[in-house]
Amino acid sequence: METVNEFECEFRFGDHGPKYFLRGPRFEWGVIVFQPGQELGAHKHAEVEETFYFESGTPLMVVNGQEHRITAGDVFRLEPGEAHNIVNDTAGDTRIIFIKCPYVPGDKIEIK
Repeated sequence: METVNEFECEFRFGDHGPKYFLRGPRFEWGVIVFQPGQELGAHKHAEVEETFYFESGTPLMVVNGQEHRITAGDVFRLEPGEAHNIVNDTAGDTRIIFIKCPYVPGDKIEIK
């Protein structure tokens, strides 16, 4: 068994970005918080499937160049190879729960 408390975990960039709860051995998951004007950065994965649950906010989800305006409660499951970015082009914060499986460190491929 493994247990963790969200409030004992840290965001990558202090008060925003990803915050990982569990990493490996088979999957990883956590939350992402983006403040106005922040974004995930366009990327894809070679082997990893990624699922996003949009808990709050109305950011723009871009998958393979197609834009989707998010509402709270939306879920996106992305196959390996699907290029994606999340852009918070709104005036409020957004909060996203993510799950990545399988756990393959270094699987992210940046897209310029």
